[in-house]
Amino acid sequence: MIYELPMFPLGTVLFPEACLPLHVFEPRYQALVADCLGGGLEFGVVLIARGSEVGGGDLRTDVGTVARIANVAELGDGRLLVVATGVRRIRVESWLPEDPYPRAEVADLAGDAAAGSPMVLAGAEASVRRLRWLLSELEDVPALPPDLRIDGDPDEIGWQLCDMAPLTAADQQRLLVSDGLAGRMAALIELCDAMASDVTGLLAAGGPSGADAAPG
Repeated sequence: MIYELPMFPLGTVLFPEACLPLHVFEPRYQALVADCLGGGLEFGVVLIARGSEVGGGDLRTDVGTVARIANVAELGDGRLLVVATGVRRIRVESWLPEDPYPRAEVADLAGDAAAGSPMVLAGAEASVRRLRWLLSELEDVPALPPDLRIDGDPDEIGWQLCDMAPLTAADQQRLLVSDGLAGRMAALIELCDAMASDVTGLLAAGGPSGADAAPG
């Protein structure tokens, strides 16, 4: 089913199950938030492939995520702090006139089958943990706590792992468009292990010692 949705193009990727904090200062997006609060609380988020978040004229990807507003705080001068949560994936079928803010006709993308998921998810979690541990040696991102428990059904856990992985926006978009939990987790492992190899090389070349003791 195709339906109309307010859209918020961003320079970052939003995954289902992920939290999205937004500082809203442009009048057009302040109007978007006001309309969402008066209606269904949902808007779409797509990655800006080229261009700027401010002013329009950007090039946008066609697969994104529906965000649902959880909280809004007024900061003064019309500025808003919005906290939303990723709900489900969508594909943009067509963009509509941007008056007073970006809008599009979208269709929901199907959810993932969870067959064979425990082993696939365990491997993906190990790769994410290893990468973050290595990057913590460079003081780029913190390591995941050893006792962190990731809850939910297999599809939800998979999306949470994608969000925890410190990847580029382009790599995150690759994960977002991947269909099927097994294929998405395989891509996540590939991306994390490739970056981990690069980070290990940096550490061996003169960074903090101990990379060979990173968790497997």
